[in-house]
Amino acid sequence: MVYEKIIEATEDFDDKHIIGVGGHGIVYKAELSRSQVVAVKKLHPLSEDSEVNLKAFTSEIRSLIEIRHRNIVKLHGFCSHSRHLLLFYQFLDGGSLEKISNNDELALEFDWVKRVNVVKVVASALSYMHHDCSSTITHRDILSKNVLLDSEYESHVSDFGMARIMSSETSYWTSFSGTFGYTAPELAHTMEVSEKCEVSEKCDVYSFGVVALEAIIGRHPGDLISSLLSSSFSLSSYDVLLEDVLDQRLAHPTNRVAEKVVLVAKIALTCLHTSPQSRPTMQQVYQKLLNWKSPFTKPLRMITLRELIDLENLNETS
Repeated sequence: MVYEKIIEATEDFDDKHIIGVGGHGIVYKAELSRSQVVAVKKLHPLSEDSEVNLKAFTSEIRSLIEIRHRNIVKLHGFCSHSRHLLLFYQFLDGGSLEKISNNDELALEFDWVKRVNVVKVVASALSYMHHDCSSTITHRDILSKNVLLDSEYESHVSDFGMARIMSSETSYWTSFSGTFGYTAPELAHTMEVSEKCEVSEKCDVYSFGVVALEAIIGRHPGDLISSLLSSSFSLSSYDVLLEDVLDQRLAHPTNRVAEKVVLVAKIALTCLHTSPQSRPTMQQVYQKLLNWKSPFTKPLRMITLRELIDLENLNETS
């Protein structure tokens, strides 16, 4: 009965109901009734020789249904049908962090208080996945498109655990399943020489660092990260003021909010360390964000990138 309702609500998965496209499937909005709206992910068809089997799929899904964290998108259930494998998720109407960042009008409503809170909440969700679940869940695809907001701008991590669900590998060596631009450098390097890569929670930490920077500078920080990691990057360039790389569509943050933005920037850069072992854990990140203790006493207009990051540590090779 649920399957038939989904078919009816999406008009047999008509493109006009699509609200997102990911590496593992397409997401549709399905209004089952006036009071019940869900996000339905239709997984891409599995090849006949795929190592993924239905028993492993359903077993992993059942374990994920037991996850309880208010800032992880709720997985309501699944449907294994002869035509489709479907996942039913909580529907959020605020859009993604990526969508807001790419829209000038929405970005103006996304003030500094909302931005730093989004970063803190994502850290909370990842800390839970890495440290408080009965078995560690590594997301493997943390990016701004997978950070969804509700109407009150409270953020939720989506697509969690999908890479783990879709792989029957029992070790941490598995097929690459991430998004370039958010992927830890050790994974990108491994993928140049092998189809397999070693995944750990420190890969999520790196991706979190990218998302945290994206939240405060208002765009993907790829150019900034590349410059910081470049051996040819001029030392004098580190004297660039932090306020000059923040999202210029908003007035510069002040007072207590400015201190929080500085802390987010400092933590984000720490998470981008090229050596996985030198990155903090998400538990450590979340605790720092809970305390909101600014690393500086000087005003924002005087803080440079040089002061936010240890040049030698950032460029250290793993």
